[in-house]
This record gives sequence, structure tokens and C-alpha cells, in this order.
Amino acid sequence: MKRLGRKHRPFYRICVMHQSNARDGKAIEEIGTYDPMVKDKSKRVVIRLDRVDYWKSVGAQPSEKVAVLIEKVRKGNWGVAKAPPPLTPPKEPTAAAPEGEEAETPAEAAAE
Repeated sequence: MKRLGRKHRPFYRICVMHQSNARDGKAIEEIGTYDPMVKDKSKRVVIRLDRVDYWKSVGAQPSEKVAVLIEKVRKGNWGVAKAPPPLTPPKEPTAAAPEGEEAETPAEAAAE
């Protein structure tokens, strides 16, 4: 995957690369895109599966992340988005010392 986009807004191109090339270097062929910022999980990945099959048939090996994306596209298994956690009311501050008793200061403790 070739990383594009700006800081905190990633966008990736799924590319066929030679193993010795840099991550963002020259690609042999671009076969898809991955945009992790899209809300709908099923629309994050666009891959030309016919080209994936061709490159795998001639010996190309996908990276771990790309292999997972390919399997999700083939099976259509995108998972379910988790619901946000429920809101909880703010906690009230707790008292430092029990009522009727005052906390002893370090100066008072030294005087005894």
C-alpha cells in the first residue's frame, strides 16, 4: 500500500510493487484504493480483483494488510460497527477527611 493524503488524513493506493522499491516509490501497477476515513466500511476499499488474481498467479505476494482487505472484499464480511459507550454523569468530589475530624498537617505531626 502506498500512503498518500495529508497528516491525520491517510489515503492508500493498493499497488503492485517490486520488493526492493520504497513504500511510496514507483509502482508496477495500481490495482485499488483504501480510504480508512470513509464512514461506511463496505465503501472503504476498491480493488480490481481480476488484476489481483493475475498478479497472484505470476507469483506476487500481498502484504498482510492487503491480504486481509482482499478477503473482506471477496467475502463481503465487513463486521458491525460498535455502538458508542453510554454517557455517565460526572462524579461528585469526595471529602478528603471525615466530618468532625481535621487532617493533621506535617507541622503538627512534628511538634508532637
